[in-house]
Amino acid sequence: MKPYRSLLFVPGHKRDWIDKALASDADAVIIDLEDSVPPQEKELARANARDALEAHDGTKGILIRPNALDTAFFGRDVAEVTHRNLTAFLLPKLFSRDDVVRFDALVTAAELDHGLDRGTVELVPSLETAASISKVDEILAGPRVGGVMAAAAKDADVSREVGFRWTAEGLETLYLRSKVVVAARAAGIRTIVLGLWQEVRNLEGMRRFAQDNSGLGYTGQVLIHPSHAPVANEEYGLTETLRDYYAGLIEAFEDGQRNGHGAVSYRGDHIDLAHANHAREALALARN
Repeated sequence: MKPYRSLLFVPGHKRDWIDKALASDADAVIIDLEDSVPPQEKELARANARDALEAHDGTKGILIRPNALDTAFFGRDVAEVTHRNLTAFLLPKLFSRDDVVRFDALVTAAELDHGLDRGTVELVPSLETAASISKVDEILAGPRVGGVMAAAAKDADVSREVGFRWTAEGLETLYLRSKVVVAARAAGIRTIVLGLWQEVRNLEGMRRFAQDNSGLGYTGQVLIHPSHAPVANEEYGLTETLRDYYAGLIEAFEDGQRNGHGAVSYRGDHIDLAHANHAREALALARN
């Protein structure tokens, strides 16, 4: 899956909000069919999602969060909104790899019904239960998994499940956030996103939150307001200063190699192949 720096949640039953999200600075949108949609509006949300997918020009990623497996809605969600322009389903309230397998079977059936190749649509597990965090390695080894979302929101499902009291500094979620990054890297997954910052008007708090989690290894963030997208894009992307630094580092290392050196000094730092490979990967991720 293409890495996204910013993924903007939007309630599926509000079509004008979907259009605004698609016109925002976010790299991708997540059309929600789950918690933000009242039961009586589920069918409208599916119809809006289908219309948005049909009209999509491919400039952004589109993910859809279906309802959980313990509801009466998940089957129709997957059957009706699987589409050639759908990037992935964001899977809610998972407890084990078996839940990923169940969604995979539903998506495969929907792809066949819609004349799509198997594997067209990817899956992104959302880790918001204690069981899913505990079993993250096996969940990320499930079929179709192209990315992962760690949940660390204030007073949400994950805080109730795990039992932590949320703070902006995030010490109470440092272990679970770190565990997800390491598991994703071990599984070869490079789309590792976190949700979310809830204080809509506190952009400085949002920036610190993004800086902390970008530093931890997250590649992007799930958002609830369009004003957060530029901040996320900046903090989860590479600044021009860092781009220049990494490009210069690679050049210095390669010059050293041509002169028979395995390690060289660059701007006062000792660098070798490991540093050059890190710089190459960071630049490649930024290009994507």
